[in-house]
Amino acid sequence: MLHNRVSRLAAATAGGALLMAAAACGGSDDTATTGASAGASSAPAAAQVKVGLAYDIGGRGDGSFNDAAAAGLDKAESELKVQKKELEATQGETDAQKEERLRLLASGGYNPVIAVGFAYSGSVAKVAKEFPDVKFAIVDDDAAKGDNITNLMFAEEQGSFLVGVAAALKSEKGDVGFVGGVDVPLIHKFEAGFKAGAKAVKPDIKIQSKYLTQPPDFGGFGDPAKGKTAAQGMYDAGADVVYQAAGGSGAGVFEAAKAANAMAIGVDSDQAALPAYADFKDVIISSMIKKVDVAVFDFLKNYTTGAVKSGPSVYDLKAGGVDYSTTGGKIDDIKSKIDEYKQKIISGEITVPTS
Repeated sequence: MLHNRVSRLAAATAGGALLMAAAACGGSDDTATTGASAGASSAPAAAQVKVGLAYDIGGRGDGSFNDAAAAGLDKAESELKVQKKELEATQGETDAQKEERLRLLASGGYNPVIAVGFAYSGSVAKVAKEFPDVKFAIVDDDAAKGDNITNLMFAEEQGSFLVGVAAALKSEKGDVGFVGGVDVPLIHKFEAGFKAGAKAVKPDIKIQSKYLTQPPDFGGFGDPAKGKTAAQGMYDAGADVVYQAAGGSGAGVFEAAKAANAMAIGVDSDQAALPAYADFKDVIISSMIKKVDVAVFDFLKNYTTGAVKSGPSVYDLKAGGVDYSTTGGKIDDIKSKIDEYKQKIISGEITVPTS
């Protein structure tokens, strides 16, 4: 059964998505460029760098948000020869427990310290003040402020634009859909980009849209049954491609696509390549990839060269922070067209809306 096969992944991605949604309270127009930051006055020897990484719920092995951060850390260990220590959040823990995890790393000589997910926002802001000589980074949050805090953010709307292009080009009915987990500003970025991309290809295309829950109910990020019902309604109403930005609920969207012999688009990770979604790889034509690994590695590389800067950096298409997947070859025939739009976004010819 679907729930047995993807329960751990769904829970982990739901947690990551909820944290990302909360992060959407703020915003920044700053754009990161890989390896190009200004900041620290001196560079530590890479071999002496001890990195502490605090995961969101699910930790390494979640097949999504945390694993992307882990990939960036592994690359830094391999290429930059840093040492590492990894700690994991637990379900239902308090802010005090998060703070203690960060203190354990900082007081143990780990510098820099990276926190994965918005749930660490208040804890990072507090602990960073206690350890002013330690550099902190937090993924998907720009609310934590401090001279020693780097905020790693993403231009989700740009990657979503590209899968919107793919959806429109692949749709035979001129009807596509978007399923959002929770109706919050961050997920609006995914929807806005997707709609803009689809309309860039077919201005008259029909776009169905549905959010599974409204805040303060964040259950829409972890309810595959709701995702399936929403997507099935769209397929029944004429859509032949549905894009989901719904965390663990996305598994239900894929199940609906398979039942309807239709197409779906994944999010955050290359979901057609994940073992947990093996039964659905034939219906997942692409995924909007959010490269947390790129941001984590970039931050660590900048740290080793003394080039870390504080404040928000948005990882966009130009910085390699977002993209689209081609696993399975289902969009190989339209890849050149998608890439034309990609270059127009990178060059600034196209500005993708965020809402």
